[in-house]
Amino acid sequence: MRVLIRAAILITLGLIGSAVSVAGSIESAVDAKHRDMMNTARDVYRNPIETLQFFGLEPGMTVVEMTPGAGWYTEIIGAVVAGEGKLYAAQGPYNDVPAYQRRNLARFFTLLSANDDIYKGVEMTTFKPPYQLAIAPAGSADMVLTFRNLHNWIGAGATDGVSARLAFRAMFDALKPGGILGIVDHRWPEDGDVEAGMKAGYIKESMAIKMAEEAGFRLEAKSEVNANPDDTKDYERGVWTLPPVLALGAQNREGYLAIGESDRFTLKFVKP
Repeated sequence: MRVLIRAAILITLGLIGSAVSVAGSIESAVDAKHRDMMNTARDVYRNPIETLQFFGLEPGMTVVEMTPGAGWYTEIIGAVVAGEGKLYAAQGPYNDVPAYQRRNLARFFTLLSANDDIYKGVEMTTFKPPYQLAIAPAGSADMVLTFRNLHNWIGAGATDGVSARLAFRAMFDALKPGGILGIVDHRWPEDGDVEAGMKAGYIKESMAIKMAEEAGFRLEAKSEVNANPDDTKDYERGVWTLPPVLALGAQNREGYLAIGESDRFTLKFVKP
């Protein structure tokens, strides 16, 4: 309700879609008028203020966002680091990708072109393991963030976790010593079957921690800010049954909307 009220106020004032000045803080970036109303409606599930505060995002940082898709978090991170900071958007390649990725890239380019005052500090790089791993200049980043990507890198379509291990190597190499790696992903029960979790789009928190530590990272902290105890994780179409995808369409739509987005772990690592 809070999100809907705020969106209605913005529409009434004619602020949606207009130009915006550099936001600076996480709070002002989340509330800024450049954000798409469909994106702000997801704030109640994704908790961007609390999540980015937990990771320690600050203005002026050099940040890498891994495979940002259509740019849900880019809207916020780009505004926080605009000015003195820099954001590398490590997208997938432009060609030889599924149709949904091409659609996301088209939306991402539209996002960047619509607000040059915010996104002029965004530089596109390409992440396609094992061929393209230079997501940012080595040792240049204060922070690397990845939201709901790890299950793809390690799950169906990844060969024995090779893509995930290469992703961790690329993220480690991009960070400065003392730099932060933040990971958010769909959480599978620790006593659950690994393969079943991968097929459903979830991953065990312990697997994420193990792979990060094997790459050289040190676990700094955990947060339950993106936990959702209502997520039963036993759906016909896996995690994609829940919003925002709602893979079953009208079937029990209201029930899945009531559950909300998935239960997620939120992990903060440091490069020693």
